[in-house]
Amino acid sequence: MGRDISRSIKLRYFFILFLLALFAGIHIPKLQSLSEISRLTSDLVFSADFRSQPVSEEALDMARECGEPGELLGIYWLESDFGRDAAEIPGHAAGAERERWRSADGWAEYAAACRAVWDDVEYFPVAEPSNRSDAAVTFEDSWMFGRSYKGERGHEGTDIMAAVNERGLYPVVSMTDGTVKNKGWLELGGWRLGIETERGAYFYYAHLDSYADIEVGDEVKAGDFLGYMGDSGYSREEGTTGNFPVHLHMGIYLYPDGREVSVNPYGVLRYAEDRRVRCNFR
Repeated sequence: MGRDISRSIKLRYFFILFLLALFAGIHIPKLQSLSEISRLTSDLVFSADFRSQPVSEEALDMARECGEPGELLGIYWLESDFGRDAAEIPGHAAGAERERWRSADGWAEYAAACRAVWDDVEYFPVAEPSNRSDAAVTFEDSWMFGRSYKGERGHEGTDIMAAVNERGLYPVVSMTDGTVKNKGWLELGGWRLGIETERGAYFYYAHLDSYADIEVGDEVKAGDFLGYMGDSGYSREEGTTGNFPVHLHMGIYLYPDGREVSVNPYGVLRYAEDRRVRCNFR
């Protein structure tokens, strides 16, 4: 009698364990999926995570091979919680991930922002010299580094530094097709150009030395000459130069719901760094 009761208790115990395992197998992936979907909020494009645009070498390699880098990276950021969780980078055939996110609330606006930053980019913004071995450029991820002119603030861009500190030497080209929206002097940016792409991103080229024959309202193509790298700015007096070394400040801005949001251009520049227009430097 006692053995029968003991056997019955064991059977019940194992049955309960079986049910728990079955429940976990069915529901834990579903709960994980729901947790990932909850990352897609209406204000995600204004978050520090999205604005920082984190990309690994593996993600950049996949983005370079993909015809839609914005969507690919957008899915990867959601799957990995912007790189904090382990997640595979979706490839061309990653239909399941794409369909899951495409059906989520807020996807269209989020994906549009990702595509606006990445999908129109064709060239690195500084030409490569065919006649100067010394005229290299360098850049680092300086997103939100401290700046003190006109008060303490974070650096909303990437500085592409000139190995030869000579204004008017390095040609600057458009990274994208687009329309010239702004041209002229800004206290912080000096001589600058702002070009809006078809998808609505605003590419900002600052501290120029001089301009190409270009005016507000003109259409430009990716790779078109915009002007020369310089050291203008940090003054209310138009034409001021020499307050810092020659470089190009590159910024990227979006305007979801009419609100300006800057995003980190560093990953985009890394994405395009091997696609440079070659020309003779003057």
